[in-house]
Amino acid sequence: MKKILLIASIVLCSAAMYAQPGTISLNLDAGYTFHDEVQFDAAYTDVEAAFRYGGGIEYFMDFNKSIQLKYHRMDTYFPIYKPSGELWSTESDNKGSVNYILLGWNSYFNPDPDAKLIPYGGLGLGVGVIGVNDNTVTKFAWDARLGVKIKTPSVVSLKLEAYMQSIISTFGTDVWIGYGGYAYAVPDYATLWQFGFTGVLCFDFQR
Repeated sequence: MKKILLIASIVLCSAAMYAQPGTISLNLDAGYTFHDEVQFDAAYTDVEAAFRYGGGIEYFMDFNKSIQLKYHRMDTYFPIYKPSGELWSTESDNKGSVNYILLGWNSYFNPDPDAKLIPYGGLGLGVGVIGVNDNTVTKFAWDARLGVKIKTPSVVSLKLEAYMQSIISTFGTDVWIGYGGYAYAVPDYATLWQFGFTGVLCFDFQR
């Protein structure tokens, strides 16, 4: 995970050096992520709703275009259920966390750079790190977000944001019977979909 974070930081810093001078924003955010069920072959888990927190650095190449490196974490529980809905393991047996390290871009839609309310949207790609009982797994992750930035006369501004984030992982295999009776083993996928809301405190500095 440290190597991935280092590479993403180098990419962001390189882009900032070669782009035209702009604004660098240091962001701190806190929000709430709703629960989601993840289906496996013989069971499922309910990743419970939890408080999410994190931060990042955002570089504005123009007043309405930016790239962003960020880290988010939520501490939660992963109880396991049988297909019948019967609890297989308790919450205390499956305490863990969901972490995201994402590099992405944002587009701000208000054409007036002096506007106080600026809607925006963005996409990010990176990795998701799930830890349960001191065991971790790192998989491909992405997110999408829509929000509004509220500017003030000072260097501090506020974002209100809705987001969808996801971690995708192969989990075992399924067997498919093709034409002629041939059997094929194909990867089985387990996908975590998480939706939530967050507030972001931004500190904007000119280069």
